[in-house]
Amino acid sequence: MSFFAKLKKRLTRSSSKIDEGVKSLVEPDAPKPGLIARALGSDGPKRVLDDAMLESLEELLISADMGVETALKVSANMAEGRFGKKLGAAEIKRLLAAECAAILEPVARPLPIYQKRPQVVLVVGVNGSGKTTTIGKLASQLKGAGKSVVIAAGDTFRAAAVEQLQVWGERAGVPVLTAPEGSDPASLAFEAMGKAEESGADMLLIDTAGRLQNRADLMEELAKIVRVIRKKDPDAPHNTLLVLDATTGQNALNQVEIFTKIADVSGLVMTKLDGTAKGGVLVALADRFGIPIHAIGVGEAIDDLSPFDPQEFANALAGVE
Repeated sequence: MSFFAKLKKRLTRSSSKIDEGVKSLVEPDAPKPGLIARALGSDGPKRVLDDAMLESLEELLISADMGVETALKVSANMAEGRFGKKLGAAEIKRLLAAECAAILEPVARPLPIYQKRPQVVLVVGVNGSGKTTTIGKLASQLKGAGKSVVIAAGDTFRAAAVEQLQVWGERAGVPVLTAPEGSDPASLAFEAMGKAEESGADMLLIDTAGRLQNRADLMEELAKIVRVIRKKDPDAPHNTLLVLDATTGQNALNQVEIFTKIADVSGLVMTKLDGTAKGGVLVALADRFGIPIHAIGVGEAIDDLSPFDPQEFANALAGVE
């Protein structure tokens, strides 16, 4: 199964909701079940785009986790030059995909690779967002691209996280630097930078413990890691990746805002775009923050972390073939 096929399958909750919602806009009396995809060939019945239809479209996008501000922007752009005209369901979906892609395209950028050795990549996020798995997949892919990689297991409070990273390290042939349980993660990060430099590594990926963005003590600990890293290299971390769980919905916006203040987030990775996700939040994130989206994950396999393709994502979200 191609990555696009996996993505489309995982975004079922969003796309099917949009499918049914769009169909109800065009055919108010149509039965709810069934996807609108069957109408793609002929575009099915059409309805005049009026205020009532526009309001229903806005509500549909908000329910897909796009947020009020972005939903209003997208629907207004879709209506521009088309108000009072008849639109079919498939046409609405194509317009929706185009508007979402236009917001996402400016932020769809791969992880930048610099000449600096080691390039320090700090990975942050809340508990259970998928940081450890993302680091393992990223390390494997970088190693496959010919980079010398070292991982630092900075979640010194959770033995399972260290063990998980060690498994990924063995799988990818990448060394994993650890410290005794309960050690100061800032000290581990500092020592890992020294060891990575001594070994001539191209990339140092530093895992951190999951932390709730509303816990001041945990966020201060993260700020300390950043301060200590910069004692070793004032320009480090060269990348700070925030890993977001797609299932958290609009809470992801709050996470981005707070983590960016503490750790200067330079890029996003969205994980868990599975059957429970409402992927519209990614459009809201791009619209509000403009932070690069490097990759998305739709599963546990190593190839389920893929560079972010805005058009593929927009098509999958809107249910466009």
